Amino acid sequence: MVLRRGARWAAGAMAAVCMVLLMGPSAPSRGLPLARPLPSDAPGEVVPDRVGTWNICNPCGGSGLNFGRAREIATAAPQVIGLQEACVRDVEEIRAYLEEVYGLVYRVAYGSVLRNWNRCGGLPWRPGGFGQAILSAAPMTDRVSVEFPDGGSEDRGYLAVTTLVGGRPVRVFDTHLAERRQGEVRAGQVEVLAAEVARHDRAIVLGDFNAVPDAPELGPMWALARDTDPGCRPSGGGAGAGAGADAGACMVTTDWNLKFDYVFLRGITPRAHRVRPGPYSDHHLLHTDLALG
Repeated sequence: MVLRRGARWAAGAMAAVCMVLLMGPSAPSRGLPLARPLPSDAPGEVVPDRVGTWNICNPCGGSGLNFGRAREIATAAPQVIGLQEACVRDVEEIRAYLEEVYGLVYRVAYGSVLRNWNRCGGLPWRPGGFGQAILSAAPMTDRVSVEFPDGGSEDRGYLAVTTLVGGRPVRVFDTHLAERRQGEVRAGQVEVLAAEVARHDRAIVLGDFNAVPDAPELGPMWALARDTDPGCRPSGGGAGAGAGADAGACMVTTDWNLKFDYVFLRGITPRAHRVRPGPYSDHHLLHTDLALG
């Protein structure tokens, strides 16, 4: 496995470098100045029962940003990952690096909630799409993109698709709620999201909720689902809290040492959970392996 993974990475990196040399300096965004092998614990191929979520941060600068993001995703290699603050152009570049360098082929579904030249580039009269994106190794069907009636200080919404996780069909949601000081707005957004999640016996809800586990606006989600973090529940007997539940036991998912990012599971049991801090966003990529039997 190690030799196969190393050979595939080397072949992919060489192909990508040759492509850059052929294209010349007119395509600096596709250069690979940071190319290096994945960590030794990287699976080397998509893990069929693994899902993840990551707010990839926008606007964020720095050279090789999308290549670094692709490397972080390839290190985890989830079957499905929900991205937030995602520009369509960035996601397309991330997907290309995942395939060309790491041999990981993902489909994509977009849930853009606005078009913004400052955030996503493009021509002033044709700005790039910004919002949610779901990458899945399996085909996706029944895509639904919903913009919340009240986004707060910026348009927000959720994206939903049906795809395979662990070989079984499941409804997957990806969302980004209003900014952290807008709890009343988030409460309305959670009501809209929870009403749709409740229609499914088996669902995975990924996203940046911009709220800590004890936040009252998350009550409807806790009533429907559990978070994949085994030690994380609302404390004080809130909705969805179990015996000994403690929001203080949650693994933090942001650079400011708070948990804002969740993998909520309805009708599905988690097996393992990991948070991966990294230099490419102010949020950490988190992923979980699921028991879907």
